[in-house]
Amino acid sequence: MALQDVSNLDDIKLLVNTFYDKVQKDDLIGPIFNEKMLGRWPEHLEKMYRFWQTLLLEEHTYSGSPFPPHKHLPVNQLHFDRWMEIFTTVVDSLFVGKLAEEAKVRAANMAYMFNYKIEYFRNPENH
Repeated sequence: MALQDVSNLDDIKLLVNTFYDKVQKDDLIGPIFNEKMLGRWPEHLEKMYRFWQTLLLEEHTYSGSPFPPHKHLPVNQLHFDRWMEIFTTVVDSLFVGKLAEEAKVRAANMAYMFNYKIEYFRNPENH
C-alpha cells in the first residue's frame, strides 16, 4: 500500500503512538522518558495528539507552553539527535507528503530550540 500524507487525527495518533512506543524502548532516551512519565503516559500521549493536531492540521486543540516541563531534564545534543532520528524514521515509515515533511521540520526546530534553552538554563554564565 502506498504511503499517504498526514491528514486527520487518527494519523496523528498513529504517528505519536508509534514514535513514543519506540522512544520507550530506546536504550538512550527511553529511561529518561520512562522515569519522567511514570504512570502519566496516557496523559502525555493525549497532550501530544493535541500538540501535533494543532501544528499540522491547524485544528487548535493544544494550548500551553511546551518547553517548561523539559527544562530540567538530564539531556544533551546526543539525546536530541536520537529523538530526531527516531521521529524521522517513524514519519518516513508511515507517511509521505507535505505535512509529513512539515512534521520533521517542526520537530527539528523544536529539538534545536529545546537543546539551546536547556543548555542556557544549565549554564547561564556562558551566554
